[in-house]
Amino acid sequence: MKRYIELTILSIFLTGILSGFQKSPVLPMVSKYSENNPSLYVQSRTKGNNVFVECILSGISFRQSDQHDRKVGKLVIWLDGKRTKEVNSAAFIIKGLPPGEHTVKLEVVDLKNVPYGITKEFLVNIPK
Repeated sequence: MKRYIELTILSIFLTGILSGFQKSPVLPMVSKYSENNPSLYVQSRTKGNNVFVECILSGISFRQSDQHDRKVGKLVIWLDGKRTKEVNSAAFIIKGLPPGEHTVKLEVVDLKNVPYGITKEFLVNIPK
């Protein structure tokens, strides 16, 4: 009988813990924070004369279908101080760079090219 009571208390305790994790009040606060304070994380990799770029952008969507729900934007790519192209995805390739060191700047803008004030700049070195 004592073993049965211990197992019942343990199962109630575990059920309470597991249901508490599913309804955590912290998660909505974190997503609300990222919507109000968007951020951009960039990772790049060079292969030959191409640069593979992967981005994580919080608080802003690249999907135009999200216009009524969230902020929507795109990335403007600047290469050595010159605007080169726009992309609407979190991963892309900058192709055919000449040998040498290059400065890549990514700027997040809305669909009307108004900057959100979020930029990342990094250097890439294309071997000779």
